[in-house]
Amino acid sequence: MSEVFRGNFTQQEPIPEAGIEAALRVLRSGRLHRYNTVPGEVAETVLLEQEFAAYTGARYCLAVASGGYALGAALRAVGVKAGDPVLTNAFTLAPVPGSIAAVGALPVYVGVTEDLVIDLDDLATKAGQARVLLLSHMRGHICDMDRLMAICEAAGVTVIEDCAHTMGAAWRGIPSGRWGKIGCYSTQTYKHMNSGEGGLLISDDAEAMARAIMLSGSYMLYESHKAGPAPEVFARIRYETPNVSGRMDNLRAAILRPQLADLASQCARWNERYATVEMGLADTPGLRLIARPEAEAYVASSFQFLLLDWPTAAITDVIARCARRGVELKWFGAAEPVGFTSRYDSWDYAPHPPMPATDRVLAAILDMRLPLTFSLEDCAQIARIIRAEVSGVWQSA
Repeated sequence: MSEVFRGNFTQQEPIPEAGIEAALRVLRSGRLHRYNTVPGEVAETVLLEQEFAAYTGARYCLAVASGGYALGAALRAVGVKAGDPVLTNAFTLAPVPGSIAAVGALPVYVGVTEDLVIDLDDLATKAGQARVLLLSHMRGHICDMDRLMAICEAAGVTVIEDCAHTMGAAWRGIPSGRWGKIGCYSTQTYKHMNSGEGGLLISDDAEAMARAIMLSGSYMLYESHKAGPAPEVFARIRYETPNVSGRMDNLRAAILRPQLADLASQCARWNERYATVEMGLADTPGLRLIARPEAEAYVASSFQFLLLDWPTAAITDVIARCARRGVELKWFGAAEPVGFTSRYDSWDYAPHPPMPATDRVLAAILDMRLPLTFSLEDCAQIARIIRAEVSGVWQSA
């Protein structure tokens, strides 16, 4: 009888005991709000911001309520206004163009390559159409950041990085989030640190970070932001920057700080699982693995592969066969959005002229989570099942 995988693709590891203990201390104090402190106390949010700034090498850091809020605050902080065009990836998740639409701006989609990164040739063609690029490192794949920045600098385009899937990753030794003016991260449950919901912004730009802090709902308490700019930076912008409250609370920060301390070892564990699946799927007929450049230090908490140019019926057959054997694959090629797998032509709040080369890639992408609750043996079994079912459909086609 064919083997069946019995694991749960959405089951995360428990919060570390140190995080649980820290959360209980915050709960017992009653001081969950980041600005509610007693003399001599440093809020958990402040400590998290200082520690994450040090981790990434950034000058400034702000903790906020979600990764999506971080994106919106970053766009406002660099001056995006209603009606402005903003470049972004055609292959991303809905909160990325959603954050652009939420500030009244207009997403302009840039294509995706077979390596699942932004198409830099398409970017070079479209760079003159906008003054901001919201770059999504979608599913943890990082493009040639040297070339991307050269294109954007030549065209006068400000880069904001969506690093929801690349916390702990780097290009040529420079952490994701440190290439553009602002880097945005998520601490939602399925990301590399888990606080249920949450987000972080980093930047070396004092005015942009001051605006983000005011936007987050600091009132005039910005001097308590020890990972923020000096008070004089706020002198002008504090009167012209609206309060769009989206602060992180001390409870979530307390949960996150021990996870940050252990992030490097967790990233290594994810990559072990990725490598196990990758090895098991190598040379599978009809299946294309995603190339990982030498300059890319990735964190692979999910796995993608392509069934390029396969008929729709054959792809849905693979998905159904794998599902019957306990392996959950998500598909970005479906005509209708399913779960989180919507695509650029699903988002009717923005124009989406046809992108045939991108459509070909999106039609082929299969996606799978790799939670740390999976053992290496689990990952090897998952690879065997996918290999068998892809091979079976390929041979019968």
